[in-house]
Amino acid sequence: MDLTQINYWAVLVAALSSFVIGSLWYASFLFGRVWMRESGMTEEKVSQSNMFRTFGLAFLLSLIIAFNLAAFLGPESTLAWGIMAGALAGIGWVAASTGINYLYESKSLKLFLINGGYQAVSFMVMGGIIGVWH
Repeated sequence: MDLTQINYWAVLVAALSSFVIGSLWYASFLFGRVWMRESGMTEEKVSQSNMFRTFGLAFLLSLIIAFNLAAFLGPESTLAWGIMAGALAGIGWVAASTGINYLYESKSLKLFLINGGYQAVSFMVMGGIIGVWH
């Protein structure tokens, strides 16, 4: 694929969308409390972490994901194909791979559903943005 055909604005917005989704998904009014309990996180651990590093690297990784998805979708994509490809990648690759790790690490089904669900929704939205804005 010719990388000059990628809409880099769509990639940027798609990467940002994962932050919007994550801020809602992991908020205390949705899955945040259960996620903290199931992952072993505490308010103290969160406050001691370097949030600039965490969010900066997470955004960089989100850009890589969005760019990869844009290259995969190609310049003739549609909203429907973007959402479908996002679902296939988010569920079929990311969540499934995460599930294998969680099985070996004896992590809970709840944690898998929260994290895998976030990835699936995030990939579908990113794919939809890139698919419609080519």
